[in-house]
Amino acid sequence: MDALDLILLGRQLTRIGEHALRGASQPEMTNGRALVLRDVFANPDASVSAITARTGLPQSYVSESVAALRDRGILETTPDPQDRRRTLATVTTAHRRRVAKRASIAVDMTLAKEIGDERAQITLPLLERIAELLSDEEEGGPILTALRTGDAQPGGVS
Repeated sequence: MDALDLILLGRQLTRIGEHALRGASQPEMTNGRALVLRDVFANPDASVSAITARTGLPQSYVSESVAALRDRGILETTPDPQDRRRTLATVTTAHRRRVAKRASIAVDMTLAKEIGDERAQITLPLLERIAELLSDEEEGGPILTALRTGDAQPGGVS
């Protein structure tokens, strides 16, 4: 396996996991908006400029994404109390709860739909073993920590 094979495998597994997490009824999210959401999830009360700096996305795109995610009820925005010109974004409590609830759903059926029942029966134990071998609790980061502990926000702040 070379680096490109690993990247493509990671992307395919991500797509399958996101499909299982979102369910078929939820609309797809662009990669850029998903990146903005992940950043805000890991960095509550994030300003547009801070999100821009961390993601490398254009400021106008980050602003547009924050507004679109707010309109979908995924993010909430508030003026920065120290600089009212800046807007701070946080993942809504309702969305964090939806993600935490959906995160515990098994991917067996989604994987079977994607690659077929027989291949899924072979692949799932291998994926579980790979996850076990690569697992490092500290590398889970603030999003995974918040989901596993049931905290309302990363870092345990409600």
